[in-house]
Amino acid sequence: MNKKSPLLILLLLPLLLSSLQTSAAVKGDRQNFSIAKSLNVFNSVIRNLKALYVDDFDSEKSVNTAITAMLKDLDPYTVYYPADDTEELEMMITGKYAGVGAVIRKMQKSKYVVISEPYEGMPAQVAGLRAGDMIMQVDTTDVTDKSTSEVSDLLRGDAGTTVNVTALRPGEKEPRTYKIVRANIQLPAVPYYGMLNDSTGYILFERFIEGCSRDMRLALVALKEKGARNLILDLRSNGGGSLSESVEVVNLFIPKGQTVVETRGRLAQASQTYKTKHSATDEEIPLVVLVDGNTASAAEILSGALQDLDRAVIVGNRTYGKGLVQVPRDLPYGGMMKITTSKYYIPSGRCIQAIDYAQRDEDGLVVRIPDSLTTVFHTAAGREVRDGCGISPDIEVKNEKLANIVFYLASDDCLFNFTTAWCMEHDSIASPEDFVITDDIFEAYKDSVRASGFTYDRQSEQILKRLKEWAEFEGYMEDAKEEFHALEAKLQHNLDKEFDNSAEDIKLLLASEIVSRYYYQRGTIIQSIKSDEGVKKAIEVLADKERYKKILQP
Repeated sequence: MNKKSPLLILLLLPLLLSSLQTSAAVKGDRQNFSIAKSLNVFNSVIRNLKALYVDDFDSEKSVNTAITAMLKDLDPYTVYYPADDTEELEMMITGKYAGVGAVIRKMQKSKYVVISEPYEGMPAQVAGLRAGDMIMQVDTTDVTDKSTSEVSDLLRGDAGTTVNVTALRPGEKEPRTYKIVRANIQLPAVPYYGMLNDSTGYILFERFIEGCSRDMRLALVALKEKGARNLILDLRSNGGGSLSESVEVVNLFIPKGQTVVETRGRLAQASQTYKTKHSATDEEIPLVVLVDGNTASAAEILSGALQDLDRAVIVGNRTYGKGLVQVPRDLPYGGMMKITTSKYYIPSGRCIQAIDYAQRDEDGLVVRIPDSLTTVFHTAAGREVRDGCGISPDIEVKNEKLANIVFYLASDDCLFNFTTAWCMEHDSIASPEDFVITDDIFEAYKDSVRASGFTYDRQSEQILKRLKEWAEFEGYMEDAKEEFHALEAKLQHNLDKEFDNSAEDIKLLLASEIVSRYYYQRGTIIQSIKSDEGVKKAIEVLADKERYKKILQP
């Protein structure tokens, strides 16, 4: 029997292959029929609604809603962009748009949208618009009571075209009209880099867009020329972007020929290996990478690859955990979609995707992969790292919780209005490195908040209210009435006390707002670095050479 087995297999092999091909063809035919059937049903529903529905039926809007709902069932990164919205996707990829170059916001107690922050050197700032200016008219359109998005649409346009913006400056009686020539606005990938001390350079890297690796290299070279012997790379709140650019940035610190990331998808063309192609700019400089819960996607490829290759110490908090890759696809009639085609795997072999969107709980909600189900991998030197949970830092920095009042002050109009009025009375301030909030400025701000009638929902008050309701429901209220009265008396609203309790955090908030008016984004970054616990920890690690080396050893 054994002697005949090879011959028997050869005779049966064509039949087996034919059977498999037939099975695959049948399966394919079933899938194609299912798709055709579903599209036919959907088309019939739309036609019947268009013909018979009692009210006007916007078929285009309904189809867009249906497509969005269908994609939402997959993952949050597979997104459809109708022809009118493709500019948003283009901006995500390139970081560019055409307009006046200013952030605008709708004030809570105003009928106007105001200039919140003009970008330094961009058309709005060059034309003379300042933070606090209230936009009354764009060309011939009255924008009273218009939303932020409506005003934004009017301000945007093709580069080289002119737009006239009429705005009223606080403290003035008559509005001014500014003639602004729109330009291509490039959001910077590296909004700031500089020396923190005699030997430590710092680079804030905000987004992975076209050409960002070039900007990173220029920043690195410039810092080395200034004497940087250590480097801090800040990827906090960097939401990612171009995968290929992330490989190029890794290549600044890793030599040629090293695998940085692999993508693996259902189709062969979605599976690729990305390696460094050039000589590194600096393979030796001690490097700390700062990360947090908003560090995602390409930023995780960068930080994860540097961790897996034992090239950098990672400091901060666990990253977001996005290990999925998207590609843009053109659709008929000018539409586009961004579709998830693969997962990525960094040098240790791990995929850091933290959520399995194919698995949902009984309520249909996605859940993070528990740590107990993650797998151990190893860095090049043999250190343990895990998949399924983002990038875990080598050194964790605990974020101190801000008091509730600080969050409310940050979003309240009073902070913006006080800063606008204060800056109108002060032509200049000290440099961002030296500027501090004096007691006089702080007291003036407190007076402004009091006069504005500022209130906010205190969590202790809300919790006490719910506790009283439960005590009443369960029959304990009568016996605990005196204790509740005593607690209510101690939790009475005292704005002065809460200001004093959170004085340092409020001063930092106020300083950032004031500095931004004189030194724009660059000044705000310098101001924030002075009190940044993550930066302090990074400097501390880089100053201790033995500790730095020990962290990178298994």
